[in-house]
Amino acid sequence: MKRSRRTKIVATLGPASDTPEMIEKLFRAGADVFRLNMSHLPREKLPEKVEVIRAIEREAKRAIGILVDLQGPKLRLGVFAEGAAVLEKGATFVLDGDPTPGDVTRCHLPHPEILEALEPGHAILLDDGKLRLSVVETSGERAVTRVEVGGRISNKKGVSLPHTVLPVPAMTEKDRSDLEAGLNAGADWIAVSFVQRPEDVAEVKKVCAGRALVMAKIEKPQALARLDEIIEVSDGLMVARGDLGVEMPLEQVPGVQKRLTRGARRSGKPVVVATQMLESMITAPVPTRAEVSDVATAVYEGADAVMLSAESAAGSYPVDAVATMSRIAEQVERDALYWSIIRAQKDTPDHTAADAIAAAAHQMVDALDLEAIMAWTHSGSTVLRLARERPNASVIALTPRRETARRLAMAWGVYPIVTKDASDVDDMAFRAAKFAVREKFAAVGDRIIVVAGLPFGTPGATNLVRLTFITREHADKA
Repeated sequence: MKRSRRTKIVATLGPASDTPEMIEKLFRAGADVFRLNMSHLPREKLPEKVEVIRAIEREAKRAIGILVDLQGPKLRLGVFAEGAAVLEKGATFVLDGDPTPGDVTRCHLPHPEILEALEPGHAILLDDGKLRLSVVETSGERAVTRVEVGGRISNKKGVSLPHTVLPVPAMTEKDRSDLEAGLNAGADWIAVSFVQRPEDVAEVKKVCAGRALVMAKIEKPQALARLDEIIEVSDGLMVARGDLGVEMPLEQVPGVQKRLTRGARRSGKPVVVATQMLESMITAPVPTRAEVSDVATAVYEGADAVMLSAESAAGSYPVDAVATMSRIAEQVERDALYWSIIRAQKDTPDHTAADAIAAAAHQMVDALDLEAIMAWTHSGSTVLRLARERPNASVIALTPRRETARRLAMAWGVYPIVTKDASDVDDMAFRAAKFAVREKFAAVGDRIIVVAGLPFGTPGATNLVRLTFITREHADKA
């Protein structure tokens, strides 16, 4: 199933997309990767969901990526004696380690490590930022705060700490169990929530040991202070705008989105823009004009993928949401301004053979007006370097490893195909041309670029670029 766009779509599965029939409809509508959110999906149901996706993959003969999203550490208040309390602006409110039900003066915060980390002047946001407290005094066992923005607060509402570096790892015990379940089920990507430091990602990568790629979700301001290090250790990034918008001023989020998108592209790592992209389509069959512009902005910026959350997981129009997002991306990529913006962001290639080959292939595409780059790959790293260049040509990844094809389903402009490795240079060129015709990326008389590494089957050995003409023989064998 050839898509007529290069930007990929990640669709979250949930109650509205729980059946095999609905998941297939989402795929047919344009979903390239499915997200399984472990905040809501019971661990024991994970293998079943993965198998449904793999069955669709086998029928469609097209690699589908699976992203398992770990919940991460969720900070919550304790309970109130009357189930809730109304905090008045200017009042004093105490957070402490006493499990006694709270009232308008105090409440239990069942995270002693957080009480120790809080300092005067730190902000505390409750219930997705609806209430705001300012820390006045701390003692290690309690924090006295002043209510800056009041309102009603009820049992076990979420707590956000925009100024405090959380002294807790990004992986909880639940995450460790979910991670192992995801790896055993065959996840292609693991998303790490509430990343603050590169060590949070490194811990997950150590457990994965190459069985899946690891994506850092940037949703805390603290991560921005060490962003370069986080990008370096991660395999991809997600701009998780929901929590970012809670923990930092909303007007700063668009700038952060651009910074993350461009930083990931410079490193040749996939970046996903997520949260509230078509939020109104949870309840309406069409999006707002502002939402269309939001999706378009991410596509113009060169994001590898755009993501649907509640729209496809719990909304009334999940298939329409995917189809709408697909049409927006297609239209943007047809716009003449799109390519001028993409080219303006082009960075200098790194001093590696793979980057030199990728840059040369990009130049050949422009000089000869070619439609396809056929890249033989084992690990997928060369194809990601090609995608980093954002060539105005489809990048077809030919790989003997099915897991590589599935991981590359996340990457901009990449069309993965699973096939046996090439046996020699002539076989490499001939089968690349044959696949180009079969998948309708080229026709007799066209030219394609073939990128590979010698000796074949050696990861990271990209050292060859070849121009190949499509002949009648290629078409006959396609």
